[in-house]
Amino acid sequence: MKMENSFGFVLNHAGRRMTQLLNVSFQPYDITTEQWVVLSRLVEEDGITQKLLAIRAEKDQTNITRILDQLERKGLVERRANETDRRSFLTYITDQGRALNDILTPIERRVIASLLSQFSEEQVHLLRNMLSQVTNKANEGIKELEARQ
Repeated sequence: MKMENSFGFVLNHAGRRMTQLLNVSFQPYDITTEQWVVLSRLVEEDGITQKLLAIRAEKDQTNITRILDQLERKGLVERRANETDRRSFLTYITDQGRALNDILTPIERRVIASLLSQFSEEQVHLLRNMLSQVTNKANEGIKELEARQ
């Protein structure tokens, strides 16, 4: 079987290309999609621990630390000691980070809308649902495999 016929390859390839397009669109703002996801999660839920942020952004602890270091250097987030647990930090988006997110979110929406413009609203809804089902099934498979180890 050719790789181009593998569903996993096709799905992964589409996701990578979409991310590349978003990265090019975000380039003038000196931010990556990976960093934007973290900013967006902080807009949704500000002042959370790095551990919880890593879960929400679907990043491992090492990557979330690296991303937060970059965002902190840019003045987009700040970390403060967690008064209830001195071993952890709480992460907050700054006003500058919130303003940048307000610029980037419509760009992301336009890029995604342009990619999906060839589909009807019903097809987009169906695609979103099917991809959610694939994600949920993969999560179940991961949990089963981890339970066996």
